[in-house]
Amino acid sequence: MSAVVLTTLNSRYIHSSFSLRYLYANLGDLQQKTIIKEFTIHDRTVDMAEKLLQLSPQIIGFSVYIWNVVETTAVIKLLKTIRPEIKIVLGGPEVSHIPDQPQVVDDVDYVIKGAGELSFKQLCNQLLAGSTPQNKVIQGVSQSLEALNMPYKYYSDEDIKNRIIYVEASRGCPFKCEFCLSSLDKTSKTFTLDGFLKEMDRLYRKGARNFKFIDRTFNLKTAHSTTILQFFLDRMDPDLMVHFEVIPDRLPDSLKELLVQFPANSLQFEVGVQTFDPEVQGLISRRQDNIQTKANLKWLRQETQAHIHADLIFGLPGDTLDGFADSFDQLYGLGPQEIQLGILKRLRGAPINRYTSAYQMKYSPSPPYAVLQTRDISFEALQRVSRFARYWDIIGNQGRFKNTLPLLMGKSPFKNFLAFSDALFTREKSTWKISLKRQFELIFRIAPTCLDINSEDLSAALAVDFARSKLKGSFERVINPAFKTNEKISQTNARQKRHLS
Repeated sequence: MSAVVLTTLNSRYIHSSFSLRYLYANLGDLQQKTIIKEFTIHDRTVDMAEKLLQLSPQIIGFSVYIWNVVETTAVIKLLKTIRPEIKIVLGGPEVSHIPDQPQVVDDVDYVIKGAGELSFKQLCNQLLAGSTPQNKVIQGVSQSLEALNMPYKYYSDEDIKNRIIYVEASRGCPFKCEFCLSSLDKTSKTFTLDGFLKEMDRLYRKGARNFKFIDRTFNLKTAHSTTILQFFLDRMDPDLMVHFEVIPDRLPDSLKELLVQFPANSLQFEVGVQTFDPEVQGLISRRQDNIQTKANLKWLRQETQAHIHADLIFGLPGDTLDGFADSFDQLYGLGPQEIQLGILKRLRGAPINRYTSAYQMKYSPSPPYAVLQTRDISFEALQRVSRFARYWDIIGNQGRFKNTLPLLMGKSPFKNFLAFSDALFTREKSTWKISLKRQFELIFRIAPTCLDINSEDLSAALAVDFARSKLKGSFERVINPAFKTNEKISQTNARQKRHLS
């Protein structure tokens, strides 16, 4: 049915593969022999293999990432067991750094490192013509952005209706933060705005309303970013949402003038703070003006309705528990709606790997290769912060405890929430599957045992948040078993009285 199949395993159905659509857009005449087939990491291995084989491919190209390499490896092993003659080609950041490669590379026919739009097409043409390239590892050949065919018309109506639409107005990053693969880029290049905005208008007219820009540095070039922001302002409607990753210390007045015009629920900024520790920043080659970063975050919260998702990373070389606590407290005080706490992961090819020996960085051997301990951070401390991050995500980031959270955090936010996290884990033995009602009950019962907090104030704040949550039932029934029992007795007595009468 299809000579070539492009596939990947997304983390969830709501995500769509931008890379596959780019490869497809640049296949030329091969398009008519190619199909895109997407799965998720939650699909059964045997089901994915069956669906791929039903397409009778001669070549299958997999896009491989840190989040899907385990499941992708299983699918490929099954495919090679059933149909060893099918040529398997890998691409993506997880396989682009030889010899630092995952085991899956051993099981396939070819690997394309880096840019694949041109190189994948050339490889497929060779294989379909009966030629066998001698080198298993192929260095991808980059093209100018103007030479690339854009992928946006290959988002289907189903994608637009049910998935996030990924777009990019620029590629690359001029900064050299060593934990990030973008530090390997030489610079940042922008697409020609006329052509890019024409594609955005086409998507908008097809019904797309959720645009997630994957640019690493959206606000690097002010004239470029202001033109894009104005484009979306001119098309603003109640369903439109645009998401950008921004440089935290760069917010000129021309950008501010546009940002204040975006209504609520229409603009989201992902702000990579990572750390406020100057020594750690110096070690990882991160140039960040901390004073300006804090001023910009404060301005965004006070003057705009943008939703701020700010990132911190724990476990960087030179990081300590106290240092990270200080970064968290500073960021929390600036009031972003979300603080994403990430544990450092060893990305293949990232320059930060040069610190592995000197800072005694011990990483998990399994994806996503999270750091387990360092010279300055114990395994136990990393485990505690990992649990903190999970509990923070469900209690701090969801916006359900707006009145309760300030009481939990007090004057020492990180210290307080870590104490609460420790007590919560001691009681629950899990960081997963805690229902919202159960969260209310656990906060009510645990917080007064580990924090200097007034129980009456806590109960009052929880009651307000419970009313906001729209949960069924009453707050009293959730936190007070005696109330439940008395209520049942009252109901029983009432039924008896009705019966006697």
